[in-house]
Parts: sequence; structure tokens; C-alpha cells
Amino acid sequence: MSSLSPPAKKIWWNEPIHKSELLWISLVFVWGMVMTFMMPYWHVVGKQNLGTETYKTTPKAFQATTQEFVDKYTVRTEGPRNYPVVAPPAGGDVYLIARLWEWWPIVELKKGETYRFHLSSLDWQHGFSLQPANINIQVVPNYEHVFTLTPNASGEYSIICNEYCGIGHHLMIGKLLVVD
Repeated sequence: MSSLSPPAKKIWWNEPIHKSELLWISLVFVWGMVMTFMMPYWHVVGKQNLGTETYKTTPKAFQATTQEFVDKYTVRTEGPRNYPVVAPPAGGDVYLIARLWEWWPIVELKKGETYRFHLSSLDWQHGFSLQPANINIQVVPNYEHVFTLTPNASGEYSIICNEYCGIGHHLMIGKLLVVD
């Protein structure tokens, strides 16, 4: 009998389990139990989890706060659309807007310094994915998501939207610069 042909006996659940199947079922069960108990362990002991600091806001209020941030800390503009490049002070707050189909503004940080990021969306659900650092946050309207970030390597990082947000989703790439 193969997996493509039907069983010879129609009541297949009454057939005895073969030893190799029993071995695989046991291995899967044991591995599932290990992973189930490791999840709370990783959550408590592991340091890879972001904080769950979230506040209610409105798109209008968050946009006003972000505009104040941009007006205060802009150091230059970049690209054909003259995106502001904002360099907040070390230990300061960073405000970043997700909107169809852009991350605004471009942020320039100092290596080894800690910053508090504030994220919100003005329109749809977006996904904040900082690559190659592998930080993923769901960004939704009416909520301000806050997390801390300490860049440990200089370079240019991409901010990718990883939640489908419409026809221009593939163009929604922001930039984060880390300097020495």
C-alpha cells in the first residue's frame, strides 16, 4: 500500500500502528512539549522581546507631534522627494509615521546610544520590520507603539512594511542611518 492508493481495509483506524510511525509520533509529541515549555522560558529569560508599551492616540495628534520632532531635529534633506533626515539627541525620542506608502522621516542615530521609538500609522495597518536587525512590530492607526533601540553597528538599515497595505506596498521602504 502506498500513500496514493486507498487502504485495503476501509476501516483504517483499526489497523495497528507500525513501529516507525509510533517512533515519529512520539518524537513529534516530545518536541512539541519541549517547545511549549520553552515559549514561557524564552519570554521571561530571553531578552529578544520588545516592550509592550502602547498608547491611544489619533492620527492628527501623532502627525503633529512628529512634525514638531522633524522641525526641531532636521539636519538635511535626502532623495528626489526631499525627505527630512532627522538626528535626535542621544537618549531622545524618535517619532516615525507609517502612511501609504512611506515611512516618514529618515532617522539618523548614533551607534551605541539608546533611543525610544514611537510608531503610529495615519491610515492603514502597516508592519515595521527593521532589516537586518529583525525587529517586527505591527503598526496600526490610533495607537502609538513605543520601544527602545540601541544600534550596535553603523550603516544603513531598511525599514520594510511587512503587512500588505495596498498596491504600493512593495515601495514602502524607509531608511534608518546609524553613524559613529
